[in-house]
Amino acid sequence: MIAIPAVDLRDGACVQLVGGEYAAERIRLPDPVAVALDWEAKGFQALHIVDLDAATGRGNNSRAIESILDRTDLTVQVGGGVRDRDAIVRLIDAGATYVVVGTRALEDEEWLAEMADDFPEQLIVAADVRERKIVTRGWTRTMHLDIDEAMERLSLLPLAGVLVTAVHKEGLLQGADLALMEDVAESTDLAVIASGGIATDVDMRLLADRGIAAAVLGMALYTGALDARAIAEEFRA
Repeated sequence: MIAIPAVDLRDGACVQLVGGEYAAERIRLPDPVAVALDWEAKGFQALHIVDLDAATGRGNNSRAIESILDRTDLTVQVGGGVRDRDAIVRLIDAGATYVVVGTRALEDEEWLAEMADDFPEQLIVAADVRERKIVTRGWTRTMHLDIDEAMERLSLLPLAGVLVTAVHKEGLLQGADLALMEDVAESTDLAVIASGGIATDVDMRLLADRGIAAAVLGMALYTGALDARAIAEEFRA
């Protein structure tokens, strides 16, 4: 299992939110490129970038994303508001290794199937989950779709993986939703990337034991709850 720092972008800054609530911003760093370069210097092999403004229709952080892609040599997965082919192409052309698709991918099965065929092994579907229900549109809409049903559909497609975020755990540093992640990993042959609530190196090892391919880390790294260099060294490809 590899560890992947999250670089969440809002208003041109790198932020961390508590519980997926936009009003509960705990961390704000003004230079996301410097943040990305610092994670690279600490030994991480990959980054997870999310454009929170694009995800919620508040604008975009495309300039910061392009700068990060241009300045680092890391494997980078980028998402947030990716809802058409042109957006996928732009990110791949800009240097993204993987493109993360969420809202439209889960709300429009035909579109996702077409994009997965056109970009095989390059798309990661973000399945944001609150109490086992899928949430979309920047965590503001709860679908009549649970994670088990979603995984049945997604497992049929040539995806690079599925990013499962336990939104109810996000930013709280109370531990990962191990039961959720184990269920998902057992239900699919796709690579499963876990996110939400991870607070300790023990959480990381428990996720690895459950067959998780990667873990996206946010608040625990930004607050120093996790030793970044130690985590980067232990959890790498």
